[in-house]
Amino acid sequence: MATTTDRATLLKNAGVVTTLIDAGMELLKGRRKSGALLLGAAVVSSRVPGFGTAVSLALRAYRRLR
Repeated sequence: MATTTDRATLLKNAGVVTTLIDAGMELLKGRRKSGALLLGAAVVSSRVPGFGTAVSLALRAYRRLR
């Protein structure tokens, strides 16, 4: 059975990976600034869980409201 720390580590890693995927998609679409922002957020997210997800959501909200 997984312990609480194992689950926390798994969720933290999943957040970093999804932010990296978002960054890759942005770079493929030619949005270099957004891609770089998300890459930086993925790096920070490895220390601060949820940061990359928050940046990704904020970026999407900004685009929708723009």
